[in-house]
Amino acid sequence: MSMKLMWEIRAFCTVVEKRSFIHAARMLGRSPSAVTRAIQFLEDAIGAELILRTQKQFTLTTAGETYYASAKHLLETQAEAEDQLAELSNSPQGWVRLSAPEILSLGFLPKVVAQFSRDYPNVSVDIHFSDKSIDPIQEKLDFAIRGAFPQSSELIGYPLWNYRRYMYASPGYIARMGAPEEPEELAGHDIIMHSAPRILRDWHFVSSERNVRYQVQPRFRFTSGIATFQAALEGAGIVRLASWLAEPAVAAGTLRRVCTAYRLTSSKELDPSIHAVYGTSRMAKGARLFLEYVRQKGMEIPDERGI
Repeated sequence: MSMKLMWEIRAFCTVVEKRSFIHAARMLGRSPSAVTRAIQFLEDAIGAELILRTQKQFTLTTAGETYYASAKHLLETQAEAEDQLAELSNSPQGWVRLSAPEILSLGFLPKVVAQFSRDYPNVSVDIHFSDKSIDPIQEKLDFAIRGAFPQSSELIGYPLWNYRRYMYASPGYIARMGAPEEPEELAGHDIIMHSAPRILRDWHFVSSERNVRYQVQPRFRFTSGIATFQAALEGAGIVRLASWLAEPAVAAGTLRRVCTAYRLTSSKELDPSIHAVYGTSRMAKGARLFLEYVRQKGMEIPDERGI
């Protein structure tokens, strides 16, 4: 079977699964017109119409439904064969390309890279650190690491580790301005807000006694997670931080928890997570291994839920 025909079959299956030529094109890294042509060529090759197209939607023909089941099985068989060959090959090599929030450059990911590079010396790692929400398909990345809460999209999600968020301030700020215990007391304090990838006006405080929806009025806003963290350390104000980041500073005496009875959640009282997103399950071996390293190291971070 020619590579051209395999591409046409993959394009057809992706369109069926995504229910959209545009989303399928993004997933495949091609233009919508290229995907449309691939399916037209496939229909010509097998001599049957597979998809009935209208301006806004499409439906599978009877032939399309029958062909999809066989085509999907063919792609799965090919993927299994490629995986088996990859396992027989030598150690992984080449580049792993990913994006990650800036804050993960403060120790965590550099440590992962250092250990991973010792175990897999033929793999190189290219990390784009940014607090923007990077699209791994558009930027041609193996995957993107994100924080907070997964957003609905056609991307595949992969959980890495869960965490909790609390309010923190430096001892110097607390000595000068006091330590609030209730969310409403924050109105009299300087709030530092991390404003990337988006600004959330309402923060949701949850304790064993009450839930509070608080509209934040920040004095400082930074698009950089590192700047937000550093500003808190310097005593600029009170900040919402992930426990995995802030608790080592608490242990070192450079930060303290405030509003100690509360954690901050989503509007549905869910705790955030560090997670990865990617466009296809056909990830290169080196990328899969590196992603698993990140997950394992994240799971080793002490759980702060008992604090």
